[in-house]
Amino acid sequence: MTDAEERGEEPGRPGGVGAADPVDASLLTLLGLGPEEDAVYRLLVDRPDCEPDALAGPLSDAAVAGALDSLVERGLASADRPDSGGTVRYRAASPVLALGPLLESRRSALHRVESLVGDLSERHRSAQMYGAGAPVEVLSGPAAIRRRLLTMQRQARSEVCALVPAGQVPAVLTFQDNQEMDSEVMGRGVTLRSVVERAWLEQPVTAALLTSSVAEGQHISVTERLPIKLVIVDRRIALLPLDPERETEPVALVVHRTGLLTALVSLFEEHFEKGWRLTLPGTEQRAESSAASIDRQIVALLHVGLTDAAIARQLGMGHRTVQRRLHALMDEVGAATRFQLGWYAARAGWLPETSDNSVARAHS
Repeated sequence: MTDAEERGEEPGRPGGVGAADPVDASLLTLLGLGPEEDAVYRLLVDRPDCEPDALAGPLSDAAVAGALDSLVERGLASADRPDSGGTVRYRAASPVLALGPLLESRRSALHRVESLVGDLSERHRSAQMYGAGAPVEVLSGPAAIRRRLLTMQRQARSEVCALVPAGQVPAVLTFQDNQEMDSEVMGRGVTLRSVVERAWLEQPVTAALLTSSVAEGQHISVTERLPIKLVIVDRRIALLPLDPERETEPVALVVHRTGLLTALVSLFEEHFEKGWRLTLPGTEQRAESSAASIDRQIVALLHVGLTDAAIARQLGMGHRTVQRRLHALMDEVGAATRFQLGWYAARAGWLPETSDNSVARAHS
C-alpha cells in the first residue's frame, strides 16, 4: 500500500483536507466561507457524488457534516437523498456559478473601500496641510483632482460656487457625475451658484442639462468669456487648474483661507453679477401676457449672444418662429437692426438687471 493510500487518498486525486497548497489553502475564506467549508468544498470538487465518510481526514465527522449542511444551504453543494433511505451523496456546485456571485460581491465591496481610502487620504492630506498653515496644495492627475472635488462637495455646508468655461480644461467629472453630485448637495440644503460660458447654451445636450439644473434650484449666470475654471466651497476652500493649457496630466491647486482665496471669491462674484441669469421659459414677467413674456426671453437670450437656432432650442420653439417674432418686435419698436432692438430693450428695462446691461450685445 502506498503512502497516499494509507492517508485515504485516491490515486490521481488531490490529497486530503490538509494536502492543499499552503499558498492558497484558505483563499476561499476570503469569499466568506469558513475553514471547514473551504476544505470540504475543495474535496467535493474533486470527488463528485461522494459520501461524507469519503471526506474523512483531519476534520471530525461532526465538522464534515456541519460543513456539508452549510454548503448545501448556501447553494455551493447539492445532496442526493436516495428514496430507499441509503447514504446521502454530495456533489459540489459549479465554482463559476456558485462562487462567481460571492467574488463579484467582494470585488464591489473592495472598490467601495478603495474609494473610501482615497477620500480619507485626501481629507487627511487636506487636514495636514491646513493644520500646518500651508495656503496652497498641489494635486497631480485626474484621479486625485476628482477625489478632491467630490470630497469638497460632500463636505459643503452652505454654498458651492463654480466658474465653468467651455472646453478650456480636461474634465475630471462627467456631466452625469456633476448632476448626481449637484442633486446630492442641493438635497442637503446647500446653495449652488455657477457662471457658465455662453457656448454651453449653443450645444443642445448641455443646454438641456443647464435648464434642468435651473429647474432643480441652481442659480446659473451666463457670460461671454471666463478666465479660468474654478470651484469654491463655503468660501473656505477653492480648487482651480494650475495650467489650463496643459495637454499632459492635469495639475490643480487647492487654495485655503488666504488673501488668494478672497481674490478668487471676488472674481467669482464679479462674473456672477455681470452675467445674464438663466431662467426657465415662462418664469419671468408673469404679470404680462404669455406672448410678451416669450418675446422678452427671446431678446434676453439674444442679448447674451445666442444664435436664433440656439434660442429656439432653449425655448422649445421653431427656428422660423423665433425669427418671425424678432422681426415683429423690431417693427413694433421701430428698430432697423437687432443692435437697435437690443439698445431699446436695455433702455426699456426688458433685460435682467446686471452691471453690464448698459451695452446691448445682440447680433447686428
